[in-house]
Amino acid sequence: MQLKKMIVLYALLSTSLFSRAQDAPINKQSFDQINLTYPGLEKTNALFLAGKYDEAAVQLLSYYRGRKNIRHPEFNLSDESRFKGKSIGTSNLEKANNALEHKFQPHKGYGFFDYGKDINWQFWPVKDNEVRWQLHRVYWWQPMGLAYRSSGDEKYAKEWVAQFRDWALKNPLGLSDDNDRYAWRPLEVSERVQSLPGTFNLFLKASDFSPAFLLEFLKSYHQQANYIPLHYSELGNHLLFEAQRLLFAGSFFPEFKDAASWRKSGISVLNTEIKKQVYADGMQFELSPTYHVAAIDIFLKAYNAAKMAGVENEFPESYSKTVENMIIAIANLSFPDYNNPMFGDSWLVEKSGRVRQFQSWAKAFPQNNTIKYFASEGKEGAAPAYLSHALSVGGFYTFRNGWNVQSTVMILKASPPGEFHAQPDNGTFELWVKGRNFSPDGGVYVYSGDAEINKLREEYRQTKVHQTLTLDNKNMVITKARQNKWETGKNLDILTYTNPSYPELDHQRSVLFINQKYFLIIDKAFGKATGNLGVHFQLKEDSKPVFDKTKNRVHTSYTDGNNLLIQSLNTDKVSLNEEAGKVSYAYRKEVARPAFVFEKPKNDGNAQRFITLLCPYEGDTVPEVSISFLTGNDFEKGELRISLSIDGKAQTIKTKL
Repeated sequence: MQLKKMIVLYALLSTSLFSRAQDAPINKQSFDQINLTYPGLEKTNALFLAGKYDEAAVQLLSYYRGRKNIRHPEFNLSDESRFKGKSIGTSNLEKANNALEHKFQPHKGYGFFDYGKDINWQFWPVKDNEVRWQLHRVYWWQPMGLAYRSSGDEKYAKEWVAQFRDWALKNPLGLSDDNDRYAWRPLEVSERVQSLPGTFNLFLKASDFSPAFLLEFLKSYHQQANYIPLHYSELGNHLLFEAQRLLFAGSFFPEFKDAASWRKSGISVLNTEIKKQVYADGMQFELSPTYHVAAIDIFLKAYNAAKMAGVENEFPESYSKTVENMIIAIANLSFPDYNNPMFGDSWLVEKSGRVRQFQSWAKAFPQNNTIKYFASEGKEGAAPAYLSHALSVGGFYTFRNGWNVQSTVMILKASPPGEFHAQPDNGTFELWVKGRNFSPDGGVYVYSGDAEINKLREEYRQTKVHQTLTLDNKNMVITKARQNKWETGKNLDILTYTNPSYPELDHQRSVLFINQKYFLIIDKAFGKATGNLGVHFQLKEDSKPVFDKTKNRVHTSYTDGNNLLIQSLNTDKVSLNEEAGKVSYAYRKEVARPAFVFEKPKNDGNAQRFITLLCPYEGDTVPEVSISFLTGNDFEKGELRISLSIDGKAQTIKTKL
């Protein structure tokens, strides 16, 4: 094995970029992966059988340039009016032009890096694993294709052909364990398998797209697609991506001998995984809104690819019903601006992008009025007939008084473990009021890399930077929260759940949405464990909060009058302390933001409680709030009997927690 690697390395060092751009000889073996009896390849097959391999390659290229029965979802030869002379956008043009100089942007969280005149595909400019992995997704190749189709300038095609050959030569499977880890990780392979057909169509008519290069391309593509079913990831969204993209490969290139087996493998995996990965309430088991949406698109792309090959009946009726349920789940997890909470490695999204997703989903499910409502931004269809809603299996609870921008919406997470993307954050929530998210989740910032990168990731995963309870500021155990009560009504919605957060310490949180206006949160920490308890809160970066330690309250000071009061109503001693906070709305970008904690000690085995009011209000006059406990109030038995007064208006609340 070492001798083989040394020979490969010697070949790489002794081969110039110029020689890599030359056509390889065409012989009988060049057609090994192609089913020459496929309908439409009769002329190619006749030339092949006559031993006229160069002419067979010319005919094969002619076949692909004239192929009309296979339509790419985005890029097709016949769509000339879509491309010629049309703008491809500043970002795409920048990527395409920088790529001519071998300046690539592997990851949108960073800028462009110079990979050298003789491209160094092993260059690792930032010790972030995503940068090295995503380099091999070659995201700039399609922008190069768009630039070519828009301008007609052959320089883009010439460079792409050279880069494709360069990548294939310098990243052979088995070069080294380290290189295989990045260039041949199944997810990256599947990304190329997904994107290369579009790039293929964009460049197919270029003069540098020679018959010899066609065969090189098909050989490399076949090797990459064939690699996937032998190296599927074990679970999660990676496995879904790989299966869907393999199915697409078999549908877009049905001329391959292995195309049918690729389709069969992809469909089999997806039929199995949709049952494993999607809960009865519609949530994908990674419990990340971002990856949940990705899974929806994976399942639909797979179905569309199967339709392209005429094998969509291999998906049962339950498959599409499950996908439809997943879309309704994400609708329930949406704020009025179409964003979802940044739980579990999620990011903010542009409203326009999410609307386009709903529009594509509406085409798949035209009879669903809820999907139509979101796709049309409320102009068609109908909002769900309910307001507050629980996704009880996935553990996401939405308190809501409406579906428009003026609504109040709290989305809280109390879930089972969620695989890689899970954070130790059960109990955390985001609160939206009248167009403002007052308490966005901290986000993720970065994924993985060297020790410094991993430390940055852990900072954002900490329990104490989420809106929940901690013991000695330590991370809670990632485990399953148990729903005790979920009940909705005209004037009161209530959730109670229990989370085994620490060894010998459980956390029970009750959230009461009162009069569809404000929230009372009752936290109970019980068990033998002792230490310092804290209930943490984080605010939006521009909230300019005022801290009133005398009254144990914090309020925002927005000049538009849309404000929030967070006040401890404990009658025992609780201290209010400011904390360092930050939030990341996009990869490797962060801003400081206000954060604070209500704290008190737990010195024995007795239960301790925090009672906190979250009160949205209008104007700059902070509401005066008080609480009194009525006869029959018994926290130990879960009997809540209180009178809550806000600006002199008292309300009696009697319920069971």
